Amino acid sequence: MTIRPIPVADLEGNKVARRFEGADHGATISLFVGRFPPGTGAKLHRHPYDETFVLEEGSATFTVDGATVEAQAGTILVVPAGAAHGFVSSGEVHLRQISIHAAGRMVQEWLDD
Repeated sequence: MTIRPIPVADLEGNKVARRFEGADHGATISLFVGRFPPGTGAKLHRHPYDETFVLEEGSATFTVDGATVEAQAGTILVVPAGAAHGFVSSGEVHLRQISIHAAGRMVQEWLDD
C-alpha cells in the first residue's frame, strides 16, 4: 500500500468548498473542507449517516430539525443521521470548517429548491 498526501487544492470543488470522497482514496469517511464568506453556507439537506462539523474559524448558525444552534470557532457540532440541517456563516469573518461525513461515499438529499 502506498500512502501519499493529498493536496486539498487538488480535490473537486472551488474556493468555497473542496470535496474529499473517501472511497476514492481507501477511506471510510468523506468530508468537505470549507471556507464560507459571511452570509453563505449550505441549504437544508439530510444524510443517512451522522455529519460532524469542526469549526476552525468564524461562526455559524445551524438549523437542525427546525432548531437553531449557534456555533463558534473551536467547537464541534454533531448532526445525527436523518436530521434536516443547513448552516450559514454568521460572523464577520469567513467560516472555516471541516464537515465530516460518516461514509465512504456522500449521500445528500436536498430539501430546499
